[in-house]
Amino acid sequence: MTQYETESAPSGWALGGVAFAAVLMTMLGTFEAIAGLAAILDDGFFVVGPEYTFAFDLTTWGWVHLTLGSTVAVSGAYLLAGRAWAGAVAIVLACLTAIANFFFLPYHPFWSITVIALACWVIWSLTRPGALRS
Repeated sequence: MTQYETESAPSGWALGGVAFAAVLMTMLGTFEAIAGLAAILDDGFFVVGPEYTFAFDLTTWGWVHLTLGSTVAVSGAYLLAGRAWAGAVAIVLACLTAIANFFFLPYHPFWSITVIALACWVIWSLTRPGALRS
């Protein structure tokens, strides 16, 4: 066997990154769902200027964030439980969360930028070599 054919055990950094990503997804999903509820229950909670290109109804955004947030939280819980399929689902949901928060920038800019950065970190940590081995 050559050195390229040997399979090494996943590093502690990779496994720790997956655990942190799972906990982070569970927390962010919960926060996204709460922000979605805030938008559904009170349209005046979020304020936006009239000059944004992507203007959408806040109630619609509330439902998007509520649905996406609850799905992200459940996916994070399954990822933490070690389900193999949850890694791929988590990557897709992190991409969708980043895109949704890009469009949500004018309503809640600091939070949206934070969520986009954390979603990118989740994607990075889950795509590390050896991170999602079962």
